[in-house]
Formats: sequence, structure tokens, C-alpha cells
Amino acid sequence: MKAAARKTRPARGGRDDWRNFEPLDLTPLLAAALQAFYERGFYGTSVRDIARRVGQTVPSLYYHHENKEGVFVALLEKGTLEVAWRARAAVEDAGDRPDLQFVNMIEAVVLYMTHRVKLATLDVELRYLSAPNRRRYAAIRKEVEDLLVRVVTDGAVQGIFTVAQPAETARALLGMCQSIARWYHPTGPMAPEEVAQRYIDIALMTVGIHERPKHLEGVPGR
Repeated sequence: MKAAARKTRPARGGRDDWRNFEPLDLTPLLAAALQAFYERGFYGTSVRDIARRVGQTVPSLYYHHENKEGVFVALLEKGTLEVAWRARAAVEDAGDRPDLQFVNMIEAVVLYMTHRVKLATLDVELRYLSAPNRRRYAAIRKEVEDLLVRVVTDGAVQGIFTVAQPAETARALLGMCQSIARWYHPTGPMAPEEVAQRYIDIALMTVGIHERPKHLEGVPGR
């Protein structure tokens, strides 16, 4: 299978760029495939359907991707790498305070889940991946989990968070955030930023904090 090149965080203009979401940079074929997977799921989408949507022939699709799974993996990896660099940038943006790192990271993940909801929904289709591709995806996703575990652990060690099981708490919080893609719709009543603020409050209560860190008061999302 033709592997998509793994990229690091793209060069951007400022420290706060993890909050900015520009339109996805996808080839016409991948954009058509993303819409098809979003509407019909992996199983319900055919190679012929993807080719028809983009006005290409099936052989032309196979020129760029080995098969339907190859298209799916390219999209899945793009999304996973994006949320990973946003999470890292959000934590770095908070300096050395675990409470601010925690708030920023939850915000970054929720903003991704809402701004990139079509990419985020691909996660529920992982059962269709071959074992090698599933392992590759899991390795990238583990980077995000390990980062949040580290933040929660640091907060617990410093007495900021009151959690007995930092790793399990981090995994539960990520599961909560990932579930947003199952119900969020861009035309719904809440903007991504509003969803992020609500989930930050829920996440803070989960680690034993009932007020926003002082540095963040009065400045939404900061």
C-alpha cells in the first residue's frame, strides 16, 4: 500500500496557531472520499462512488492509492497527525504549569473534533483497517494519549489535580472528547469554541478543579 508521508507540525505564524483552522488541504480525490465516508461510512462507500464524485475513472484512483483502504488511511493519518501537533503546540503554549497545559490540551482536542468533525468520525470505522494500518494509526494516537497522561500525572504529583489514576483519567477524558464527533454538527446551535469551553469545565471537574486557573479567568479559551 502506498504510505502517506508522515509530516510534522507545519510552519505557522504564532504561538496560538493551534486554535486556528484553515480549510483542509486535500486533493479533489481525498475531499470526495472524505465526504463519501462521512455520508455512507467505509463499508457503504465504493471506489466507483469516490471516482464518480471527483469525475475520475476507477483506474485513476488506483494510480494514487492502492485501494479504498489506502484512501481511508491517507485521510485517517492526516487527521491523526493534525490533532497530535495541535495538542503538542497547545501544551507548549502553556509553559510549565500543568493546569494550563491541561486546559489548553482539552481545548485543542475539542476544537479539532468540532472543526474537523468529518475527519474525526473516521475513528469509528477502524474495524475495517488491516492489522498493519491499525497498528500505525494506534501508534500516532498513542502520542496524544501519552501527552495527556504526562500532563495529568504532573498535575497530580504537584498536588494540583486530585486523581488517583492519572492514566485512566486521561484515557477517559480523551474518550469523552472523541465522542463529540458522534453528535456534533457544524449547523447545530453551538460553535466549536462554545463546545470547547463546556468540555474544559467538565474536564477540570474530573481532575478535581472547580474553578478555572487564574491565568484563564475572563479570557475565553485562554
